[in-house]
Parts: sequence; C-alpha cells; structure tokens
Amino acid sequence: MLIRRNGFLSRNHQARAHKLLRLSLLGHTNTKQGTEENHDPTSQQIPTEGMFILQKMAASSLSFSLLLPKPPPPLLPFSLRRCHKHLRPSELFTATRNVGGARCSSSTASVATEPAIAAPQEAQKEDSTERIVLPTNDSSEKLLRIRHTCAHVMAMAVQKLYPEAKVTIGPWIDNGFYYDFDMEPLTDKDLKRVKKEMDRIISRNLPLVREEVTREEAKKRIMAVNEPYKMEILDSIPQDPITIYHIGEEWWDLCAGPHVETTGNINRKAIELESVAGAYWRGDEKRAMLQRIYGTAWENEEQLMAYLHFKEEAKRRDHRRIGQDLDLFSIQDEAGGGLVFWHPKGAIVRHIIEDTWKKIHINRGYDMLYTPHVAKADLWKISGHLDFYKENMFDQMDIEDEKYQLRPMNCPYHILVYKRKLHSYRDFPIRVAELGTVYRYELSGSLHGLFRVRGFTQDDAHIFCLEDQIKDEIRGVLDLTEEILLQFGFSRYEVNLSTRPEKAVGDDEIWEKATCALKDALDDKGWSYQVDEGGGAFYGPKIDLKIEDALGRKWQCSTIQVNLTLPLLFFAHVDFNLPQRFDITYVDADQERKRPIMIHRAVLGSLERFFGVLIEHYAGDFPLWLSPVQVRVLPVTDTQLEYCNNVARELKRNGIRAEVWHGERLPKLIRNAEKQKTPLMAVVGAKEVEMQTVTVRSRFSGELGTLEVDSFISRIKDACENRTSL
Repeated sequence: MLIRRNGFLSRNHQARAHKLLRLSLLGHTNTKQGTEENHDPTSQQIPTEGMFILQKMAASSLSFSLLLPKPPPPLLPFSLRRCHKHLRPSELFTATRNVGGARCSSSTASVATEPAIAAPQEAQKEDSTERIVLPTNDSSEKLLRIRHTCAHVMAMAVQKLYPEAKVTIGPWIDNGFYYDFDMEPLTDKDLKRVKKEMDRIISRNLPLVREEVTREEAKKRIMAVNEPYKMEILDSIPQDPITIYHIGEEWWDLCAGPHVETTGNINRKAIELESVAGAYWRGDEKRAMLQRIYGTAWENEEQLMAYLHFKEEAKRRDHRRIGQDLDLFSIQDEAGGGLVFWHPKGAIVRHIIEDTWKKIHINRGYDMLYTPHVAKADLWKISGHLDFYKENMFDQMDIEDEKYQLRPMNCPYHILVYKRKLHSYRDFPIRVAELGTVYRYELSGSLHGLFRVRGFTQDDAHIFCLEDQIKDEIRGVLDLTEEILLQFGFSRYEVNLSTRPEKAVGDDEIWEKATCALKDALDDKGWSYQVDEGGGAFYGPKIDLKIEDALGRKWQCSTIQVNLTLPLLFFAHVDFNLPQRFDITYVDADQERKRPIMIHRAVLGSLERFFGVLIEHYAGDFPLWLSPVQVRVLPVTDTQLEYCNNVARELKRNGIRAEVWHGERLPKLIRNAEKQKTPLMAVVGAKEVEMQTVTVRSRFSGELGTLEVDSFISRIKDACENRTSL
C-alpha cells in the first residue's frame, strides 16, 4: 500500500487513499469535498478512466493533476471493470480517454465465443474536469517556504519528544523535506508520534522570527544547548552576521530561510512523514550514522492525495517488482551486485531493442563495431580515464606482467579503429556505432535495479567529421534520436543546450563554432530548448535530451555534445580532447595533416537503464510488437492440445512469438495469461478445432471473435508493422 517499510501515512489517509485507489480502478470512486467530517457520499465522483491525470507543465520538471469531475455514469459491468485496470498508460492518465469504447469480455470464459459486453453510452462521453496542478519548489515560493518550515517544525517536534536527539540539517527537497538527527533508530510508531506533535505545533500558530546575531553570540547559544553538529555548521558559514530562525520562543535553528510567517500557514492535513533512513553525517561513511526522516508537504490536501496516488502508481510500475513478476531479469547475489542477468523473456525484448537500433543506424550510414571488454591499462592512461575517472573503474588485473583494465567506456576503442589507417578529408563523415558493454565501479549502497548497475551496455556511437560538417551531423543525430525514441513510444522531450563553462579546454573559436552548430541544428529541427549558460562540460558544449514517461517523469537517456575532452555517461558531444590525446589526423585538400572533430553520442544511454524505463513506462504491458510473448494459445481441454501446438508452430513460423499453456481450467489459464500481461490469447475449443479457427481475446480490446489462423497471423503482422494493438 502506501506504507513504506520505515515510514507511515496517517490512518485517515491510509484508509482514504486505499479506498480511492481501489475504487477508482473499479471505475466508481467517491471524492471528499472539504474536510473528513464534511464527506458526502453523493458528492462529485471520479470517472472510470482513473482518479488522477498527469499534465506536462512548461515551468516544472514533473507535474500531475487531480481530477475533480462531474458525476460519472453508472457502475460498469464487472467484466468491463476487470479490463479497466489493463488500460495503457496513455489511457490511464489522459482525461479525454475512457474504457467506454473498449470491448471487454466477461469473467466466465467457459465458452470461447462468448459475446463482448459494451459499455453504457454515457461512459463514452468525455468529462469536463477541473485540474489541480501540483506546483514545484521552482514554480511556487509558498510551497518552498512551507516545506522548509515543515523541516524545522519536525525537528522541534522530535526534540520535544526525544530531548537527547541532536539536530544537524533539514533542507527542502523536490517533493518535501527531511531532517537528520543523531539519535536512536526510529520506528513507524515513533514517526506517528512525531507527526502528532507536529500537528500540535502547527495548530498553535507560532510565529517564525528571523534574528541576526554575531558569530560569537551564535557560538554561545549553540554551546548552551549542546548541539555539536550546529557548531560544525556554524564554522562552515563564511559570512556574517549569522541568521537564526525562531519558532515562537521555544526552538531555534541556524538558517538563512525562507519560511512562512507562522506555523498556522501550514495545512497539517497536507503533510505526511514518509520514511526514515540512515545517513552519514556530511555523507562521510567514517562519520556518525544519523537518522534521516523524510516528509512530504503540499499547499492543500488535494495536492497531497494526488502526490500519494502518483507514488502508489510509481510503486505499481517499479521495474524491479515487474521484472520479477514477469521473469524478465534478475540480479543474483551469488554473482554480485549490479550485474544483470537477462532471462529469456527479457532477452527477447533486448533483442528487439538491439535489432531496431541497429537497423536504424545502418540505414543512416553507421558502420557497426564489436570491440574487446578489456584492454591494457596504458590505453586508459592515454585517454585520461585513469587521471579523471579512476574512482569509477574496477581494479586492474595482472596478465603476463602487464596491467589490464576492464573498460569503463568505448571511446578509446573506436579511436583505435579510426587510427588503423590514414584518412583523407574525402572520407568524412565517418560514423561508427557499437552496443558495447562497459564496467564501472559503484558503491553497493548506490545500486538500484536496472537504473544503477556495475555492468551495462551503452548504445555508443562516434562521428569523425570536419568543422563545417558539425551542424549537419548533429541534425542527423537529432533525427536519429527522434526516430528511435518514437519507435518505443516516447514523443515528449525536454531539451537543454549547455554552453562553455568557466574552466574549459579548447580555444574560443572552436567552442563558438561548436556551440553555434548545436544551436543551428536545434533551430533547424524545430525543437524548443532552454540554454544553460556555462553548464557544458569542460570538453565541449552539449545537448541533453530527457524523455517523459507515462507518469510525467523525465529520464535522461540522450545527450548530444560537441566534446572538447573526456566523455560522460549519456551524451552526444563534439570532442576536441581525445583526438588530440590519441593524435588522430586526416589529410586535407592541401595535403596537410589536420585533426578531425569527434562527436560522441548515445541515444538510449544504456540498454539496462532504458529497459527499466520501458518497463515502468508501460507498467510491464508492452505493446504487441515489443511483448516477449505475443500470443498464448489456450485449449479448453487437453483434447485440443495437438491442434494448439500446430497453431503455435504456424505462428512461430511467421515470426510471431507464441506459446501453448494447458493443464488448468480455461478461466485460470486466462487469468494467468492476464497476469503475465500477454497481449493476445487464442482460445481453442472443439468448435475451433472442427472449423480450423481460433477465438481471440485481446488484453486491451477484449473479445475479437473467431478468426481463421491465416487471418489471425495477418492481423498480428499488420499490427506489429504499424506499431498498433490488436
């Protein structure tokens, strides 16, 4: 539910959020108007297409909205409600779509040709809705002040309840706030006590008063209350005077602000304490382990409920859970953390991703490479990795009195391929690409499913070109990036152009040319973007592209950069540094040796991370063309098993991923197929064997009727080719 392992939600919010989420999936949910006491069961209700929607905001990195719609149509038939929970992400979070037009079958599947049940006509109408957009710290100073003050209120509450607790720091963060304490470990029950004390402090409407004191006075006060961490913080503050914020006359903290005027400006029903975790003081594992309490705070209760629903939906889509449920991948303790095992179904999806990626690259003039996973350590010294990146590299190994190193990046290998012969200016551009596996050392505590691993495969490519070819090549990378991402259902991006930082390599002229080339390519493409002045890497300007998933979260997978030195993880950049380090050249029209421009780029970032994003984007409900199993053939009884096997063989012969499941009653076979998120089920009974047909059930469209096998195959092929469902 909404309870974290080391956190809690209030009893009212637990019950309410659980009821809203459960009933919204059934298509009939009451919302509350006003406070808990004013709940009216006849008040506005949530429509069948879901309780909340996500909405993109120009000024924020993540936004989502709570629907307050008109009353919905009558409760849908049970079979339709069953299918509702299988809506695709675009349907679940878009207010103008609903399940009214879908044809969903009943749960009694004893007859393969059972007719579909249509939704009531009213359910097909769009609801007019009032959108409550969740603000961010950047878009709402009021929210930022609320969150910052909540951190102080929480610290005050903790020290009231646990006088021995020592305070450290308590900032606002993206979705709320936290505070670190030096104290005994806390439990869920402790957090509930803290929240109740916070509520009491808020209800007292205590003023927050800013005071300026001298450094000596601040030291005197800190020593009086015996707060050693605050003394260390004070020593790190360079400027005078020192500012202190008081909550009433009972508690104070070193702080620069800002805060709300009084605690009464905080809506206590819009606050939840989420979890408690361990955190080292100053992030140093050699220092004290502190207790960090995380909380979330919003301007009103509706925003909190929208956020909690978003969290629950994100939890439902967690790629680690889905990966286990669908048997897609695993990380085996016996092998070590951060090392991914792709299971057969996950490997099929990876194969499709790789095959799509390769076809597009070959069509756009790239040559494919395969290079070693290990090389002499001297190679990484030449590239600069041992100087700048050593902490992220695995230890070297001794082989016949020489040092070898697992590769953390692919760039030096591609340069060696370029250097194998002398090139003429007529050869450019030269484009090479590789799905190259790299290895990077990560602390075990930082590993996270497929998103943070120690071994992963980058979709790496390098373009060697002339200065006057930069713009066209960058534009080509933009087009390629768009083509690949659209294939996988990502059409919304956030684009940023980062320019020269204060410390950089390369002369001003080449930086200016590279930056202008990136700008011109973006303008030519017609993409809107924001400029991050001085935000580029020291080796070159870059374009960062973040894709937006079904929940409105943004993931960085692609960057395009004109790199003047060392490459990063996700990028496409122009590099002036590595060509110099490896002394690569070409012969120009005047028979002189010149140094080429080198563009680094990765579209997906890594296959592992991108697969994790895909899983969460689709919540494991992969589209038909991408699903590891496209059709599951189900016999009504085992007497139809031979025919089912023949159907499956014919499907496979036509390139359709199919399997036969039997040995259970048909309703259970169907339920199991639904749990495995299989897009299509071909049900076979005695009548289907006699007529040489199958009765098709679609996970997204319900009953499709009885089809001849050839017709079924043709429709699947057409749907896959057009990237549509059946």
